[in-house]
Amino acid sequence: MMKFLSFLVLLILVFVASSSCDQGQKASRTKNKPLKKKMVTVPAFNADSAYYFVEKQVLFGPRVPGTKAHKKCLKWLTGKLQQYSDTVIDQHFKARTYDKMIRNGSNIIASFNPEKKKRILLMSHWDSRPFADHDPDPSKRRTPVDAANDGASGVGVLLEMARQFHLKNPDVGVDIVLFDLEDWGPPADLKMYNEEYWGLGSQYWAKNPHVYGYSARFGILLDMVGASDPVFRKEAYSREYARYYLDKVWGVAQDLGYGDNFVNDDGPAISDDHVFVNEYLKIPSIDIIDLRPESSNGTFFEYWHTTGDNMSVIDKESLKITGTVLLWVVYNE
Repeated sequence: MMKFLSFLVLLILVFVASSSCDQGQKASRTKNKPLKKKMVTVPAFNADSAYYFVEKQVLFGPRVPGTKAHKKCLKWLTGKLQQYSDTVIDQHFKARTYDKMIRNGSNIIASFNPEKKKRILLMSHWDSRPFADHDPDPSKRRTPVDAANDGASGVGVLLEMARQFHLKNPDVGVDIVLFDLEDWGPPADLKMYNEEYWGLGSQYWAKNPHVYGYSARFGILLDMVGASDPVFRKEAYSREYARYYLDKVWGVAQDLGYGDNFVNDDGPAISDDHVFVNEYLKIPSIDIIDLRPESSNGTFFEYWHTTGDNMSVIDKESLKITGTVLLWVVYNE
């Protein structure tokens, strides 16, 4: 009888152990089962539309603050963004330029899904440089530039993105900020470099955001994204302040087949609008900027700050590359 009871107990123990093992294996299989990733339909970026938005700005003439062209372009940009977004604010401000003059500027802020707490910040500057101080012709170095690439290209991409947001609402909140008085730094021959002479509109907005306590998960600045065969290197301040998001955006670009444009090379530090957003608002922000150390100016595309920065340098494919990457980033956030 004792042997029978011992045998029965042994059978029960084996059964319990077997059941526990099976349950553990099932639990392990369930735990390790890959989750199905949510499939998001990303709109196709329309390069023709973006090109039109760039051309429209340039047709006003150089958008130098205080000129008729600037005033007309401000009205058009505001109206276009009102057509696409939930809210638009023209943030008028005054700032002192390097020459001690007080000038009027206007930042333009367009918001999508303003009720959403999870937000993405997209930025560019819409003003034109008053001086073609790097023009090969010395007689033109105080001539205002058309700024087709250095300014209008980034704005054109963001306007097309706004149009797409209007057609297909993203799941996150998005704020597009177009900065003014970005490019009124001193002419190169004056040798008066000071970081704070530049980006006056972004400095003002970062200290006085359109919403009290404004924050965003991350920010992306576009600067000079329209020239043929752009080379976007990983700019140094972007690496310092927002490495995670920098790698994320570059990873999306490479997954889309744009690794020849979004290259894994480290670029120099560029004192651009994103610096002030990082420092004052503490929003991790990156700069997508065409960096070409082989050019005659040693840093940017060949016609930077010259009278040659006109519509002839704008390539629809370059606008499409930048816009497509950004749409994929936003809609998959």
